[in-house]
Amino acid sequence: MNAVVEAFQRAQAEGRRAVIPYLTAGFPSPEAFLTHAERLAEEADLFEVGLPFSDPLGDGPVIQRASERALLQGVRTREVLRLVEALAGRTRAPLLLMTYLNPVLAYGLERFFQDFAAAGVRGVILPDLPPDEGPEVAEAAKAAGLATVFLLAPTSTDRRIATVLRHTTGFVYTVSVTGVTGARDRLPEELGTLIARIKAKTTLPVAVGFGISGRATASQAARAGADGVVVGSALIRALEEGQDPLSVLRAVREGARL
Repeated sequence: MNAVVEAFQRAQAEGRRAVIPYLTAGFPSPEAFLTHAERLAEEADLFEVGLPFSDPLGDGPVIQRASERALLQGVRTREVLRLVEALAGRTRAPLLLMTYLNPVLAYGLERFFQDFAAAGVRGVILPDLPPDEGPEVAEAAKAAGLATVFLLAPTSTDRRIATVLRHTTGFVYTVSVTGVTGARDRLPEELGTLIARIKAKTTLPVAVGFGISGRATASQAARAGADGVVVGSALIRALEEGQDPLSVLRAVREGARL
């Protein structure tokens, strides 16, 4: 858990926001994923790995396509474990696993988190789990030594914010818009108000995702008070178009530096 929070603290000490790239495990292929992930992680504070899932309700079309392609190549939980272990040996950036609840339960609750912790994961993001409706899931993750990360959205009430924070130990993942993941040209002006409402109730870092696409949106999130930014769809779209995702990440890093 400390490794996740410390990554944010190091970025803050350098006068910038933490940068967290995301890639779907196994996309565009298992070995290509490792190659791209290693390069991106060299310029990241933390690195988020998505476990491919057939029904990713919180993800937009770009990440959905990446999941479908990985699944068609046979990438399942055990293969993701292999990829995570290989990536952990190539980078010093703490690894975060983004997974929906169904693969966790299908694999076995305690065993899932224990195996991923052993493979090198330091935190887990659960986008489809209201933590108060499945407290045993968060407890199993914590028992394995993993930081727990849950999502808050513009529609979250103050009561909901307080409830989610009780189960969060890594950082607060703040969704910039109501909807699914995807690169956007601009974030809502109300983002600063949402971040301020969350920070009034916690000292945990607050990272913004669902819309970070480059320098402008990263800068907007930083000015709104975010401690970190998550970029995923823009990186995967670059890979789809045969472009270098590292150029996208570097633009995000520039925007996150105030």
